[in-house]
Amino acid sequence: MVTAPDNDNNLEGPMVFIIIGKAYESKDMQGIDLHIMLQAPDDDSAVREALNALSEEGFVEADLDQIGVLQEVPLEEPHASAYQGALEGEVAIIRFAP
Repeated sequence: MVTAPDNDNNLEGPMVFIIIGKAYESKDMQGIDLHIMLQAPDDDSAVREALNALSEEGFVEADLDQIGVLQEVPLEEPHASAYQGALEGEVAIIRFAP
Protein backbone atom coordinates (compact mmCIF):
# COMPACT_ATOMS: atom_id res chain seq x y z
CA MET A 1 0.00 0.00 0.00
CA VAL A 2 1.22 3.48 -0.81
CA THR A 3 1.85 5.63 2.24
CA ALA A 4 3.88 8.56 0.96
CA PRO A 5 4.09 10.24 -2.44
CA ASP A 6 7.47 10.16 -4.15
CA ASN A 7 7.14 13.76 -5.35
CA ASP A 8 6.54 17.14 -3.74
CA ASN A 9 2.88 16.58 -2.85
CA ASN A 10 2.31 16.98 0.87
CA LEU A 11 -1.14 15.50 1.39
CA GLU A 12 -2.24 14.58 4.88
CA GLY A 13 -3.97 11.39 3.75
CA PRO A 14 -3.37 8.74 1.12
CA MET A 15 -2.80 9.85 -2.46
CA VAL A 16 -5.89 8.70 -4.36
CA PHE A 17 -5.90 9.47 -8.07
CA ILE A 18 -8.92 9.88 -10.29
CA ILE A 19 -8.48 9.30 -14.00
CA ILE A 20 -11.20 10.31 -16.46
CA GLY A 21 -11.37 8.75 -19.87
CA LYS A 22 -13.05 6.43 -22.32
CA ALA A 23 -12.39 2.73 -22.92
CA TYR A 24 -13.27 0.41 -25.79
CA GLU A 25 -14.19 -3.27 -25.57
CA SER A 26 -13.35 -3.67 -29.27
CA LYS A 27 -11.93 -1.34 -31.89
CA ASP A 28 -15.26 -0.99 -33.73
CA MET A 29 -17.44 -0.37 -30.66
CA GLN A 30 -18.39 2.96 -29.16
CA GLY A 31 -16.30 3.94 -26.14
CA ILE A 32 -17.55 3.76 -22.57
CA ASP A 33 -17.04 6.86 -20.41
CA LEU A 34 -15.40 6.01 -17.12
CA HIS A 35 -13.68 7.26 -14.00
CA ILE A 36 -10.91 5.22 -12.41
CA MET A 37 -9.88 5.70 -8.78
CA LEU A 38 -6.75 4.17 -7.24
CA GLN A 39 -3.80 4.78 -4.95
CA ALA A 40 -0.36 5.18 -6.50
CA PRO A 41 2.93 6.88 -5.63
CA ASP A 42 2.85 9.08 -8.76
CA ASP A 43 0.78 9.79 -11.86
CA ASP A 44 2.84 7.53 -14.16
CA SER A 45 2.24 4.56 -11.85
CA ALA A 46 -1.46 5.46 -11.61
CA VAL A 47 -1.84 5.47 -15.39
CA ARG A 48 0.03 2.17 -15.74
CA GLU A 49 -2.10 0.50 -13.05
CA ALA A 50 -5.30 1.90 -14.56
CA LEU A 51 -4.42 0.58 -18.03
CA ASN A 52 -3.58 -2.85 -16.57
CA ALA A 53 -6.93 -2.95 -14.74
CA LEU A 54 -8.81 -1.96 -17.90
CA SER A 55 -7.03 -4.70 -19.82
CA GLU A 56 -8.00 -7.24 -17.15
CA GLU A 57 -11.63 -6.10 -17.54
CA GLY A 58 -11.51 -6.88 -21.28
CA PHE A 59 -10.94 -3.43 -22.72
CA VAL A 60 -8.63 -3.37 -25.75
CA GLU A 61 -8.02 0.38 -25.92
CA ALA A 62 -8.41 3.46 -23.73
CA ASP A 63 -8.21 7.22 -24.10
CA LEU A 64 -7.30 8.72 -20.72
CA ASP A 65 -8.11 12.42 -20.79
CA GLN A 66 -7.51 13.77 -17.28
CA ILE A 67 -5.70 12.72 -14.12
CA GLY A 68 -5.71 14.34 -10.71
CA VAL A 69 -5.36 13.68 -7.00
CA LEU A 70 -8.53 13.85 -4.93
CA GLN A 71 -8.30 16.56 -2.29
CA GLU A 72 -11.48 15.57 -0.44
CA VAL A 73 -13.35 12.36 0.22
CA PRO A 74 -16.29 12.09 -2.21
CA LEU A 75 -19.65 11.88 -0.45
CA GLU A 76 -21.93 10.81 -3.31
CA GLU A 77 -22.18 7.41 -4.95
CA PRO A 78 -20.69 5.81 -6.94
CA HIS A 79 -17.54 7.80 -6.17
CA ALA A 80 -17.75 7.31 -2.38
CA SER A 81 -17.63 3.51 -2.74
CA ALA A 82 -14.91 3.72 -5.39
CA TYR A 83 -12.83 5.91 -3.09
CA GLN A 84 -13.21 3.37 -0.27
CA GLY A 85 -12.14 0.62 -2.67
CA ALA A 86 -9.09 2.64 -3.68
CA LEU A 87 -8.17 3.06 0.00
CA GLU A 88 -8.31 -0.73 0.32
CA GLY A 89 -5.88 -1.17 -2.59
CA GLU A 90 -8.34 -1.78 -5.40
CA VAL A 91 -8.46 -0.10 -8.78
CA ALA A 92 -12.08 1.09 -8.88
CA ILE A 93 -13.60 1.52 -12.34
CA ILE A 94 -16.84 3.49 -12.62
CA ARG A 95 -18.62 2.96 -15.93
CA PHE A 96 -21.18 5.41 -17.28
CA ALA A 97 -23.99 4.30 -19.59
CA PRO A 98 -23.76 5.74 -23.10
